[in-house]
Amino acid sequence: MENSRPQDLALLVQNKLRLAKNRTTVPDIGILEALFDCLFFSSMCKEESDLIRVTVTFIDPSNPDPTPPKIIVPERWSFVAFERPIAMSTKSLAKLSKAADPSCSSLAVYYNEQGQLFVWGMIDQAMHYQNFLNYESDTHSEQPGLFQVAVSDIGTLHVLFDYELLATLKQNVLVKRYLDVLTIGPISKILKKNAELLKLNIKEYLTEAYPEEAYEDWEEYLDGLWIQTFSRLLLKIQNYQHGGAILIADDHEDLDIKYKIHYQRLTNAMIAHARSAIDNFFFERTIDEQLEAGRRSINKRLYQHEALSINTKKGTGDEISGAISFIASQSCVDGVVLFDRNMVANGFGTVLRAKRMPRKIYVSATSTASSKSLTADDPKHYGTRHRSMIAYCWNHPNALGLVISQDGEIRVFSKIEDKLIMWENIKTQQYMTNKSQRQKTQMLKPSGQA
Repeated sequence: MENSRPQDLALLVQNKLRLAKNRTTVPDIGILEALFDCLFFSSMCKEESDLIRVTVTFIDPSNPDPTPPKIIVPERWSFVAFERPIAMSTKSLAKLSKAADPSCSSLAVYYNEQGQLFVWGMIDQAMHYQNFLNYESDTHSEQPGLFQVAVSDIGTLHVLFDYELLATLKQNVLVKRYLDVLTIGPISKILKKNAELLKLNIKEYLTEAYPEEAYEDWEEYLDGLWIQTFSRLLLKIQNYQHGGAILIADDHEDLDIKYKIHYQRLTNAMIAHARSAIDNFFFERTIDEQLEAGRRSINKRLYQHEALSINTKKGTGDEISGAISFIASQSCVDGVVLFDRNMVANGFGTVLRAKRMPRKIYVSATSTASSKSLTADDPKHYGTRHRSMIAYCWNHPNALGLVISQDGEIRVFSKIEDKLIMWENIKTQQYMTNKSQRQKTQMLKPSGQA
């Protein structure tokens, strides 16, 4: 939705609160408008030469934790109140933002009887929430307050309800839906097909080590591991706020690779991680079956193998994290990071030499790129980095290109039949709308990282 304002975001949030199952008190629209106005204008301010980046939690100080769980995990959020509440303004937010890194904390905000907004404290332990969203952890817990608002860039506000991203206001554009192209549609099919080396290796491993295990039972997990690893790479590049591009190509035609490498460690680490996950599953299941059968004693070697598989799984998860960081940093050099189909990095600082451009590109409003969802656009409307990717993908139909702008926007390009399709507003984080989705994700993921 173009030509949107903070008031449009406020109306969206109020409607969401009215539909909430817990039926909490819904703030007046004027209060929500004042909140989003203040955050929107704060995003344009600077504090000690840095842009304001902060997260606020809309939470009632008189009843901050109305329904705590029966079991409180050690890493659960808590709050610390200021001695006196502070009137919420662009100036106070700018000052407090330096003490509230959004990767680990947020500011607690609410309103008084006069409808005036104030900052009354801080929320801690937000790093675990961020780690889950970024696929760095498989643990999650409920979030505090009615909702959260994150200021990530100039004029950019993200509204979150628990693990659901309700909407994002980017300057004057209100984005209410992000496209899940990495798990649905033609882009997802391309990426899953690229996981053939991983799948073939694990299929052989199952045949040799656990012939009674069906490969089909593990294929969904392997697809998830591959897609999540790719998502984490994109998120890491986004966090540099430098901009960058990734190209997955069959050959090096029309490419000028400034720094050629052959880095296969990411793929090898995923293979090792999947193997250790299978080992761990097998040993845990065997122990559980023997205990359920009433066995009084269990061979200590089973416990030793189980402990070893856990350590190996954690170690290979750490290895994946390190390989992702190693590759992501290469995106800070001007040019494209080049991959082959097996997620082997073949170089960076790559210049795309293809020149012939399509007359039109087609922007897809859905992950599946159905004909009804396509809108024609002129490729000349885009910058140099985008145009070079458009030209390359147009001339090389099997290529997959991704461009990450400095503001974090990701656009994906691929030629489908006779059209060059572009997807934007891509979902990369692990946003979910309900608990059952989170439970399914936790089942699919190996414990540890990746």
